[in-house]
Amino acid sequence: MDLVQVDIIGLSTSPSSGGAYALVLGEVDGNRRLPIIIGAFEAQAIALELEKIQPPRPMTHDLIRDLFESVAANVTDILIDELREGTFFAKIRFAVNGTEAQLDCRPSDAVALAVRVGAPIFVSEGVLDEAGIPTEDEDDLAAVEATPDESAEEPEEGSPKSPLQKLEDDLAKTIADEDYERAAKLRDDIMRLKSEQN
Repeated sequence: MDLVQVDIIGLSTSPSSGGAYALVLGEVDGNRRLPIIIGAFEAQAIALELEKIQPPRPMTHDLIRDLFESVAANVTDILIDELREGTFFAKIRFAVNGTEAQLDCRPSDAVALAVRVGAPIFVSEGVLDEAGIPTEDEDDLAAVEATPDESAEEPEEGSPKSPLQKLEDDLAKTIADEDYERAAKLRDDIMRLKSEQN
């Protein structure tokens, strides 16, 4: 499995999000962004550590870090390795007593632990290909490549656009506006519409 290292680009929310946040991960040696919708508690846990704010009592992710340390386990890295039905899956990979192991977890919990222990974050190339959003090249803003029959004919100026074309246009605009939470939702809608058409 090919892995791509990513960094945390930021956390964003919008008033209409119902308390959800978008954790935006960015490719270290590339231009793709991976927005993952997470809960407010997990966003707070990540933000507190990024801002180096120490709560009066250990939070859940501090407890997990302390537990790894108490058993002399070293968190080697975090891997977001799967995307199924719009849900991301992650693993905490660690070594203890010379033995490597891993734990399944939510990406938000894995990232919250990674920022506490200084572990690198990786995303499988397949997940990044499927859900990553390019940010620099205007021609590459569509999250999903057009299939040959869709790209064969471009609509004439002023002609009505298909629902898929409208979604892809909206996606390009939200990326340009750096509204990654909305971009993630549009990306999922595009993938769902394309699967229904096939």
